[in-house]
Amino acid sequence: MRFAFLLSLALAQGVFVAGIPLAERRSGYEFMSTQTRALQDDDVTGPAAHPLLDGEKLWKDGCAGCHGDAAASMKGVAARYPAVDAASGAPQNLESRINACVTTKMKKPALAFESRELLELTAYVGRQSRGMPIAGVMDWKTKPFIDAGEAAYHRRQGQLNFSCAQCHDEHWDRKLAGTPITQGHATGYPVYRLEWQNLGSLERRIRNCMTGVRAEPYPFGSREMVELEMYLMWRARGMKLETPAVRP
Repeated sequence: MRFAFLLSLALAQGVFVAGIPLAERRSGYEFMSTQTRALQDDDVTGPAAHPLLDGEKLWKDGCAGCHGDAAASMKGVAARYPAVDAASGAPQNLESRINACVTTKMKKPALAFESRELLELTAYVGRQSRGMPIAGVMDWKTKPFIDAGEAAYHRRQGQLNFSCAQCHDEHWDRKLAGTPITQGHATGYPVYRLEWQNLGSLERRIRNCMTGVRAEPYPFGSREMVELEMYLMWRARGMKLETPAVRP
């Protein structure tokens, strides 16, 4: 059994290298203009500054009672998510983990997906791991979910019959309607997207892509969505976390 697992792990890693070699991976930051990079680099007056301040207030008003100073207790946390929930054995992203604390520890209603509060709190937690390498651990617990996410990433979908890999693995050095096609690494979510004029989650971005190829988007928080998120984070393993990033 152990040999079979190691063999399947090696094969999985080989498939990844066939897409984009580890040494050639590039953050979406590197595809942006100098002006947009400056917005991400500006922690004081950049577009993500105010949402982070609001997230800090939410943390102090609710989460700090259990977890204390986020700079210490949350350092490295975002770099490890999505992860397998110990209680249910299911994959869980950071938003769902925060909501689990909200509902079980704080005894409050869950925060809605894409709500201002959940995005700001997730961004603030993620900010504590900024600059740290994404863990992207593959072991016997995570492998089935990473495999499922990888299958979704390579699956052609929608009326246009496109897969994620066709854009982000095969054509990342080209442009679409004048806009650079990035490698699609999930290094900075939630991101402040200039097109949205607000923070948005990785799930929102994935749903945008699915709509773009005229496919039925996965529901927010669904098993399929979190599996795809888990694969994308494993695909970006070792890259630096940029949360909250700024994108065009």
